[in-house]
Amino acid sequence: MPTTAATDAAAPPPKKVRKREWAPRLWEGCDLFTWLRLLKDNGYAVQPPYWYIAAIVSANSVTNTVLRWCLNAAHGARVRETKLEPPIFVIGHWRTGTTLLHELLIRDTRFGFPDMQDCFNPQHALLTNQLFKRYASWLLPDKRPMDNMPFGWERPQEDEFALALLGLPSTYTDFAFPDREPKDRGALDLSGLTPKQLTHWKRVFVRFLQEVTVRIGGKRLVLKSPPHTARVPVLLDVFPDAKFVHIVRDPRAVFPSTVNLWKTLARGHGLQRPTFPGLEEKVLREFRVIYDRLEEARPLFKPGQFAELRYEDLVREPVTALEQVYTTLEIDGYETVRPKIEEYQRQNVNYERNKFLLTDAQQALIADRWGDVIRRYGYE
Repeated sequence: MPTTAATDAAAPPPKKVRKREWAPRLWEGCDLFTWLRLLKDNGYAVQPPYWYIAAIVSANSVTNTVLRWCLNAAHGARVRETKLEPPIFVIGHWRTGTTLLHELLIRDTRFGFPDMQDCFNPQHALLTNQLFKRYASWLLPDKRPMDNMPFGWERPQEDEFALALLGLPSTYTDFAFPDREPKDRGALDLSGLTPKQLTHWKRVFVRFLQEVTVRIGGKRLVLKSPPHTARVPVLLDVFPDAKFVHIVRDPRAVFPSTVNLWKTLARGHGLQRPTFPGLEEKVLREFRVIYDRLEEARPLFKPGQFAELRYEDLVREPVTALEQVYTTLEIDGYETVRPKIEEYQRQNVNYERNKFLLTDAQQALIADRWGDVIRRYGYE
């Protein structure tokens, strides 16, 4: 059957690394209550080959709970008193270049960001950040499993991982038990939350950002999580003066790359052997949720609050693309950042992107389900 190639997101050239046979599961960052709820919601369906992982997560969850209590005792008052600058949100569907855009924006040293330790160990990161970065680098692979982006405790990371580990409803819990029905339907755009749950979501989210802000010394945060693309009204309710940068990419490249992302995460962090029932439908459905909610939210943005760019333009001319973002968002000081963007571009000029193939049937399906988005952003 004829196929069409699609390339994956740009990233630094891969280094030659030693092969690791294992890495920690994401769920090792849960507290005891979040872990028990995840198991209960999924019928305790951990398959026998993964029982040892469940045992490790169970032991870690107790430790994480104790460390959370210690963090609250040591830093609780300071965290609660911390004022947050309106964040800059990098939004966009998975595999559209949000990570690349995030990496470029944080070349500006006036900004801070949640790192791997903040997001994978949110129960106690403020206590253990330096400990993990100094002594636990061996726990992580040197590059992300789905692409060649660098990986490490100090690297920027999606705050959605932290929110899932803190017990909030999240589409990311889907890949813990990838062969079961998702338990948090409506978590992507928060439409499935009751008013009480939504108030709790906001409170936990702000608390997490306060802890990160304490660690980075009060800098303005640049946050990157694709699910936030579907949550603009809620984010504006919490941060009326926040700024947003939306990056879009050819949906025909996004589809296979996103399917690959979820397969990689399910294999690396799942607690059962995945067979991926309904995975392509999940990708098709969540794409619609993200872009439909973003379109509904556009009238809410004030001048200077929302910028938009295409992945292809960012890869081709990152210096110019970032300058346009700064101008649109009315952020000054780009001239001091420009040399760092140029250096980043020089370092990554030879990167080769992952390549995926689309069948004719997949192309037709994408055109049918996502055709309006393809046309809206000029990808006909």
